[in-house]
Amino acid sequence: MEIFKITLMNVFITLLFILPGYLLGKTNKMKSQHLSSISQLLVVVCMPLMIISSFLGMGEFVAKDFGQMALFFTVSFILQCIFFVVLYLIVRRKFEEPRYRLFSIGSTLANVGFFGLPIVKAVLSSYPIVACFSCVYVCSMNVLVFTLGVFCITLDKKYISLKKALLNPASIGLYIALPLYIFNAYKYIPVELENGIAIFAKMTTPLCMIILGCRLSTMKLKNLFINKIVYVTILCKMIIFPIFCYFVVRFIPVLTYEFKAAILILAACPTASMVSNLAEIEHQEEELSSNIVLLTTLSTIITIPLVALLLKI
Repeated sequence: MEIFKITLMNVFITLLFILPGYLLGKTNKMKSQHLSSISQLLVVVCMPLMIISSFLGMGEFVAKDFGQMALFFTVSFILQCIFFVVLYLIVRRKFEEPRYRLFSIGSTLANVGFFGLPIVKAVLSSYPIVACFSCVYVCSMNVLVFTLGVFCITLDKKYISLKKALLNPASIGLYIALPLYIFNAYKYIPVELENGIAIFAKMTTPLCMIILGCRLSTMKLKNLFINKIVYVTILCKMIIFPIFCYFVVRFIPVLTYEFKAAILILAACPTASMVSNLAEIEHQEEELSSNIVLLTTLSTIITIPLVALLLKI
């Protein structure tokens, strides 16, 4: 039960960061119109530095580890695509309805960076590489966000942007981090600078949760629980998707324990906040998308510790 306790405590602490945002929103100390600016800080500054910090923390370049990261990117991308296609085939007759499209992407795209990184680092603390696994998963997910994600929200191919899929804050952070790692830049970067980067990296989770808390404060709580498709999304995203991902990789002997464990935990993360952001930009089911992000996040206190027990099988 040790894995259950570690996971439960770290998920609980992560969710606690929602409380300041909720209280600040309820007392009008933080306005919802401020959230877009804070989100820009989170996505444009903190996310790339989080990725750079993770790779600097790896220390000496090891070709085998680099190969594992490339493989993790590929496997995570393929698993997301397969699961999305399965969901699409299930709801294809109703795919014209925005809520079913939101269900499909909300059940697939996960908050593996802001939420998943601290959880996977805590649960697999003996394996520094899992932080980099989280970062490359973020990049594989962002490719889908700006292609499949945008298409699902708009049903218009013209909004699909390969440029954004390949040039977004997460991928730019990866493009900077990889050469630093490959050429062992950690030896030459002053400790003070590395610590400064790490401070920004550690801001990501609190900021993300505070933003969610403030958004929660603007909503009528009863409206969170009235849409049945939210519960189906929770079941698919928080239970079925991580179990599917884990058992796809579980019996592949060449994959390491930390690879399989990271796949499970990261796949069990809540729906990515980008799903809500896209819906708001395109004015498609904004309330439903926010409900999905918020309730999948709140459900992690139960779902992630339970799903993590699979690591003992």
